Amino acid sequence: MIRKTIRLAVSSLLLVTLANADGSYATVNGEPITKDDIAQVMGPQANKFDTLDKNMQKRIIDTVIERKLLIQNASKSGLENSDSYKKKLETIKKELLLTTWMENEAKKIEANIKDSDLKEFYNNNKKNFKVPAQLKARHILVKSEDEAKAIIKELESAKDVNAKFIELAKSKSIGPSGKNGGELGWFPLKRMVPEFSNAANKLNKGEFTKTPVKTQFGYHVILLEDRKPAGEKSFDEVKSQIKSILSRKRFNDFIENKIKALKQEAKIQRK
Repeated sequence: MIRKTIRLAVSSLLLVTLANADGSYATVNGEPITKDDIAQVMGPQANKFDTLDKNMQKRIIDTVIERKLLIQNASKSGLENSDSYKKKLETIKKELLLTTWMENEAKKIEANIKDSDLKEFYNNNKKNFKVPAQLKARHILVKSEDEAKAIIKELESAKDVNAKFIELAKSKSIGPSGKNGGELGWFPLKRMVPEFSNAANKLNKGEFTKTPVKTQFGYHVILLEDRKPAGEKSFDEVKSQIKSILSRKRFNDFIENKIKALKQEAKIQRK
C-alpha cells in the first residue's frame, strides 16, 4: 500500500540536502522532483528536511517518487477534461486566490506598522510584559534528613563553598541536576514547590540553607547564587512580539470591516 502522504501546505523554505546542481532531487520519467514536491509531502515540516538523516530523506523522496508516478498515471486518464475535475479546479483556484489576497493584505498591514505604534502599544500594556522576581540556585537532593545534615556540615567547614557544593551535588544528589552540580539556573518562585521557594528566597546571595528543606521529593540543601527583582521586559525584548500582535489585530479588524462593507454592497438571497 502506498504510504499516506501529508496534506499539501505552503512552504517557501529552500531545501538543499541531496539536491542536484539543477535543484532537483531525482527525476521520474524525465520530470524533476523539486523542493516544491518535497514541501507538498512534508507540509509545514518541510523546513526540517535538510536536518533529517539520510535514510529518512531517502524515504521522503521515495514517497515523492511514488506520488509523482501516480500523478503521471492520473494525467493519462483524461480526467482533466471531465466536468468534475474542472469544477474542483475552479474551487481550488478560488481558494488559492483568497489565500494569496489575504497574504498580500497581511504583508501590507505589517509593512505600515511604525515604531511609534509599537512603542505606544508597549507603554499602554506594560502590565503584560512584567517579569516576576527570579532566583538562581543550586541544590542537593537526598533521601534522608541525616544525609542532608551531613552535607550541610561539610559545607560549613569548606574553604570554597561553591566548589564544595558542586562537588557534593555531583557525588550525592539524587536529583536530575546533580550531574550538573545541582544547577537549576534562573527560575521564578512559583516554578518550585512552596517549601523550596520559601527557603531559597530567605537566603542572601552566596548563602546556603543551614537546615534541610523537606519537600515531596526528599530533603534539599540549597545554595543561592543570585537573584533578580521583579520588573518588566524592555521594549527591544518584546518589539517583534508586539509587531506580531498588532499585525494580527489589524489584519483581523481589516477582514471584519471588509466583510461588513461587502455585505452592505452585496445582494444576498438566503434559501
